[in-house]
Amino acid sequence: MIGTGVFTSLGFQLVDVQNSWSITALWILGGVMALVGAFCYAEVGSAFPKSGGEYVFLTKIYHPFVGYLAGWVSLIVGFAAPVALAAMALGAYTSNVVSIAPSVLAVGTVILISVIHSFNLRVSSRFQAFATWFKVLLLRFLLGTGLWVVSSSSALDFSGSWTLEVLTPSFAIAFVYVSYSYTGWNAAAYILDEVEHPSQNLPKALVRGTLVVTLLYVLLQLVFLKHGSLEALKGQIDVGHVFATAVFGSKGAALINFLIAFFLISSISAMVWVGPRVSMAMSADYKLWGFLRRKNKNGIPVMALWFQAIISIIYILTGTFERFLLYCVCILQLSSALAVGGVFILRKRNPSATYYQSPFFPWLPLLFLIFSVWILGYLIVKQPQESLMGIGILAVGALTYFLSPRADKSTE
Repeated sequence: MIGTGVFTSLGFQLVDVQNSWSITALWILGGVMALVGAFCYAEVGSAFPKSGGEYVFLTKIYHPFVGYLAGWVSLIVGFAAPVALAAMALGAYTSNVVSIAPSVLAVGTVILISVIHSFNLRVSSRFQAFATWFKVLLLRFLLGTGLWVVSSSSALDFSGSWTLEVLTPSFAIAFVYVSYSYTGWNAAAYILDEVEHPSQNLPKALVRGTLVVTLLYVLLQLVFLKHGSLEALKGQIDVGHVFATAVFGSKGAALINFLIAFFLISSISAMVWVGPRVSMAMSADYKLWGFLRRKNKNGIPVMALWFQAIISIIYILTGTFERFLLYCVCILQLSSALAVGGVFILRKRNPSATYYQSPFFPWLPLLFLIFSVWILGYLIVKQPQESLMGIGILAVGALTYFLSPRADKSTE
């Protein structure tokens, strides 16, 4: 899944890391970690080919309590927070063109997309297919023009200072923003009920998609650096606006802002579409969340869809983009690390399993876990408030687990 971070996170990285070799290394490293995670998720998903992502995986591998916390994270953070972040970014880009408050644009977009997805599943799926092609075409267009047009002001810096930057804590913090940008590499794992022959097709979808996204991401960041000064880009959400103004002028930039806004709409739509799948899996097992199973006459889980939308709107109205991004990375990285760690348990339980098994075991899952500890460690030390928010969410989730009786049907 091509997500929001490609158009929003570079400005925050440049606050701590400015050398272009360092920036390139960050994005390549992010792609490598997403690829490693994709291999591991392909194995776990092939072992448990059921929609629900980490909720199903961790319930089967560890214990229903661990699975419940993963489902709780997906319910409260996993999709609602990225929807909010994409909507905030859309508000920032669109407010460059129209005189409407970014928060109003963000909330209005979440409501509109949720309404659309509430009525017609066929329209939703067709829109997602079109949006995927649109994303790729837009990125190719921006890359082509960015590489072709001569730059008048550039933040590119390929000096030797990168050797100092990559060994600093700032590099680790910058990597947190990159890791968020790759969020979505495991999206196919949430809709496994809709994947034919998952043992064969899931690894292909995850690995090929991650490779394509990594190439596009790395090149686009270099193009943004080529056409924007360090002062103009540093700390900005709408780095694409800086690029578009430099390349196309103010009038052309207005059109590009709208195209990027549609890009972000498609990202929001994808998460609004996929998110309720996790809620449905969880609501089938716990009576507390049984109301999320309610569907309309078209078979759409409207209660789960609007529950997620309300949480997204609360995020939009109560926090800043950067704060929620860090909070989102902290809690989602922990959930992903537990899923990847499950590969070791699966290999021990089923040494002669016939489903897909990731290559280079045990090095790939071990590498992912090392980087996860690295990211989480720096977040706890450097961003304690956001880390405490994540711990608080888990504590509330644990409380709801003990208050929620199991339904007759179980994932155990």
